[in-house]
Amino acid sequence: MSLANGREYLAIPGPSVVPDRVLRAMHRAAPNIYEGDLVGEVAGIVRDLKALARTAHDAAIYIANGHGGWEAAIANTHSPGDTCLVLATGRFALGWSEHAAGLGVTLDILDFGRAGDVDLDRLAAHLAADTAHRIKSVLVVQVDTATSVKNDIPGIRRALDEAGHPALLMVDCIASLACEEYDMDGWGVDLTLAASQKGLMTPPGLAFVFFGPRAAEARETAGCVTTYWDWRPRADPARFYEYFGGTAPTHHLFALRAALDMIAEEGLEAVQARHAQLARAIWAACDAWGAGGPLRLNIADPAKRSHAVTALGLGGAHGAALRRWTEENAGVTLGLGIGMAPPGDPAADGYFRIAHMGHVNAHMVLGALGAIGAGLSALGVPHGPGALDAAAAICAEPFASSG
Repeated sequence: MSLANGREYLAIPGPSVVPDRVLRAMHRAAPNIYEGDLVGEVAGIVRDLKALARTAHDAAIYIANGHGGWEAAIANTHSPGDTCLVLATGRFALGWSEHAAGLGVTLDILDFGRAGDVDLDRLAAHLAADTAHRIKSVLVVQVDTATSVKNDIPGIRRALDEAGHPALLMVDCIASLACEEYDMDGWGVDLTLAASQKGLMTPPGLAFVFFGPRAAEARETAGCVTTYWDWRPRADPARFYEYFGGTAPTHHLFALRAALDMIAEEGLEAVQARHAQLARAIWAACDAWGAGGPLRLNIADPAKRSHAVTALGLGGAHGAALRRWTEENAGVTLGLGIGMAPPGDPAADGYFRIAHMGHVNAHMVLGALGAIGAGLSALGVPHGPGALDAAAAICAEPFASSG
């Protein structure tokens, strides 16, 4: 007998929960890919994606996961031997840099550890030292899904401007688009990439690259680009067959259209405010548990925490044990700790992650927290009282959105 029988809750940071409305949109026969409704809808999909990134510039859609988006971003802007500055705040900026290295790009890595954001003073000093402007680009994630840190993208832009440095600012928003405030054009970002399976509530399989004029100019001399990853034919949705490099991802497009409609109906500002309030509820519960036991939030400063995912440490093997218990006994699947310890190091078993991105609401969050609390008790992990009351108090606050 198990209390896990019933509808499962996938509380991992991607793929996120896919709404029933999005699933229903996919449940149809394959359409004509040469003419008809779907061909005409792509321009609207691109328009609405650009609105989420707050950009008036070009957008390309790839049939790929986020790793494909990484490769497309590098391939269209770099040549072998170029140098990119990697601002590493966890596993995922480093992962992006590995794709760059695979294309022959030289890496210059500033590593800020597994529990901190980009140190802007350290960045400024590094840029000032690059008097020859050998750095072609700066790679950074807005939210690192492994550590749950949120980086100050406008601050990074200021550091580049104050140094008079011409490097492209390239931002991975895979874990943050539609969950966190983001303004590509207003913040002076040259390239943004995202993917379908997190805040956009669509199954994995689509990657998005938004590129401004400076990134488009870099494409003209890029030596890493190949036919499939070339974004130039993908800049015009009217060129439907060329836009997708072949057969279109038909059912993913149906799903994405439904998801974008849901975001528009709620309002982007309201979506972001919902994520912020639910994140605070989770943090409040974790603070209560941590007051009487080993549980700790990986990012100490709330202003630097993601509103989409929270990484936590329990020490020992408690993180892995808790994940197993909640999945097997409560039907809640938590995220494992990624990159929080070297490969093979048993310390990684002390970490876990709670996703709160996309199609998530108060009863889902409170239910997941209840399952976690039950797991801590069942496993005999010391923890403080009052976690669910603290979370419920945050959920009971008046919902405020600027939308």
